[in-house]
Amino acid sequence: MTAKQNASDLHIAVGRRPTLRIDGILIPLQQEAVLTPDATEGLVLALLTPEQKAEFLEKKELDLSFALEDKARFRVNVFFQRGFMAAALRLIPSKIRTIEELGLPPILHDFTKISQGFVLMVGPAGHGKSTTLAALIDEINHSRTEHIITVEDPVEYLFFQDKSIISQREVKSDTPSFHSALKTILRQDPDVVMIGEMRDPISISTAMTAAETGHLVFSTLHTNSASQTIDRIIDSFPASQQGQVMSQLAATLVAIVSERLVPMINGGRVPATEIMIVNSAVRNLIREKKTYQIDLVIETSVQEGMMTLNRSLSHLVRNKIISLENAEVYSLNPSELRLLLERS
Repeated sequence: MTAKQNASDLHIAVGRRPTLRIDGILIPLQQEAVLTPDATEGLVLALLTPEQKAEFLEKKELDLSFALEDKARFRVNVFFQRGFMAAALRLIPSKIRTIEELGLPPILHDFTKISQGFVLMVGPAGHGKSTTLAALIDEINHSRTEHIITVEDPVEYLFFQDKSIISQREVKSDTPSFHSALKTILRQDPDVVMIGEMRDPISISTAMTAAETGHLVFSTLHTNSASQTIDRIIDSFPASQQGQVMSQLAATLVAIVSERLVPMINGGRVPATEIMIVNSAVRNLIREKKTYQIDLVIETSVQEGMMTLNRSLSHLVRNKIISLENAEVYSLNPSELRLLLERS
């Protein structure tokens, strides 16, 4: 049902009908009955193996992947609310779409051609970070002979090896923990590393070290912009380490892409992006912790392929792809967006 309706998510909760999220909007399935505690428990437990069930009942929440034969694959979080079981299922499309098919800027192709460095996809949950990363990894898979290692919790997109060897490691089933996988990853002779999510200083430090030692590293972070991402990375370390982290980040960071999926006028969603490419000016600002000036560098470096979120949104509004109202909802500075549109 979720795949047929072109929904991104399915929610299961007591006292509600099963509910789909389509183009960002929650839509209850009117033909389905309101879920009772017993019905909800049956649906939730049907997703779990006996080992996962035991862990879920002990920890009260669990991340996992679930495949419905060969028809659909989901990233699942099962949890308790008010003493009842509940689940949120994110549909993972079986086909990995290309950068063009996703409507992303062509400059993203450049990030698949570099041999080392650190590339970050950031943005709110559910706004396409994993899908964009999958497109970049799959482009490398089809164009380069590399060993690609992913560390995910859980594994989302399934890659089919082409020119590259792809080792997808899922926490719990392939490695005891995220930290255990990251500790040994450089001994596994990777060329490209994809870390599903940077959760803490250990994963951030591993990513920067891997980039520093000649690897191409991709990861994600739940932040709103390039400047906020850099601040979050630096501030996650103790003050005594921040100087070293700023130097490492300035030396290894290649680009930060911040993404929003905005509802289109004619249905569906389209990505709006902020793109920061690290040049000498950005490196100096990172080293000096003057991240508040990065937005100005992005604004004045369009010729280098950089893009502010407001410029991306204004382009979509001018081309009548999204409404001004929705653009303002997703803009971090609506008044600046309106000025941009007035000048054009």
